[in-house]
Amino acid sequence: MTDLTSVHAALASTRAPGRGPELRTPEDQALWDAAQKLEAGFLTEMLKAAGFGKSRDAMGGGVGEDQFSSFLRDAQATEMVRAGGIGLAESLFEALKEKTDVQL
Repeated sequence: MTDLTSVHAALASTRAPGRGPELRTPEDQALWDAAQKLEAGFLTEMLKAAGFGKSRDAMGGGVGEDQFSSFLRDAQATEMVRAGGIGLAESLFEALKEKTDVQL
């Protein structure tokens, strides 16, 4: 299993924290928040597929650990997005922004 600290450090070194699009209106802020939540959801699923938060076979936490591991993965993904993420939020924001601008 990969150490999450090294994954987080690798992401943080390639992306500037707090980097994002220029938000001019409250609607832009709402779109940006939604895009970040979507990226966090995607990263949560990727962490799950990678086995982060999976119970250990020996001396594991049992059912309780299994039930709460999703909260851990969600918190890890949210922090990854806050640290700059993988760029998915920016792409989603731009696509959503373009779609809303066309409809106005």
